[in-house]
Amino acid sequence: MYYVGVDLAWGLRSPTGVAVVDDDGVLRHVGVAGDDDDVSNRLEPFTRHDCLVAVDAPLVVANPSGNRPCEAALNRDFRRFEAGAHPANTALAWFADGGRGARLCAALDLDLDPRSPAPRKAIEVYPHAASVVLFGLDRTLKYKQKAGRDLPELRAELLRLMGFLEALHSADPSLDVASCPDWANLTAAVRHSGSKAALRHAEDPTDAVLCAYIARFAAARPGDVTVYGDPDSGCIVTPTLGLTPAPGATPRPG
Repeated sequence: MYYVGVDLAWGLRSPTGVAVVDDDGVLRHVGVAGDDDDVSNRLEPFTRHDCLVAVDAPLVVANPSGNRPCEAALNRDFRRFEAGAHPANTALAWFADGGRGARLCAALDLDLDPRSPAPRKAIEVYPHAASVVLFGLDRTLKYKQKAGRDLPELRAELLRLMGFLEALHSADPSLDVASCPDWANLTAAVRHSGSKAALRHAEDPTDAVLCAYIARFAAARPGDVTVYGDPDSGCIVTPTLGLTPAPGATPRPG
């Protein structure tokens, strides 16, 4: 059984992060992919048998405008942590045909119902919301490039996320990133990054590792995840608010 994380770019020009965790929680691969064929080819060896693929991108988009129901429901819970989801609808060019997530899952023949007993399926996840729960945050980590955020802040926040992921070695379920040479190379690249562009290149695979862990968490602790939405209009799966943060996390005050 493999747990695959995909930080899928909405468009074809931006990089997509990919990560693979095995049934023992060991990170086997983390890297960057390009177009649809490249993403599919990188994932196919890990998805041809039993797998759970966690994708940070909309997988089902049927609404012509506004938010999907799953986004509206998740936002009600997570907006106060600055972790609201962006709206997806078919009026946006990215989703006029359903979007990259739908195409990827169709190409890999993955079931999209989070509650399905199918041995090979995909779930939509949202790393910002998951990190709030798993790491006891009172707001999201600020490693995404936005106006007013300088290089030292972005680097420090991304390294903070990486530290949280490394601390999951003693969590339930566990994640072992230390055994993976790709991870060592990734953390070194972040520590020595001299530009925002270099950090941006590391951000996507790091998010993919978190996505892969969310997949492992959802499989190991199905009673501790919330499924927002429904299969027809789209679902987002995330650890449920109120859980005890993972070891190494800083709990929210109060």
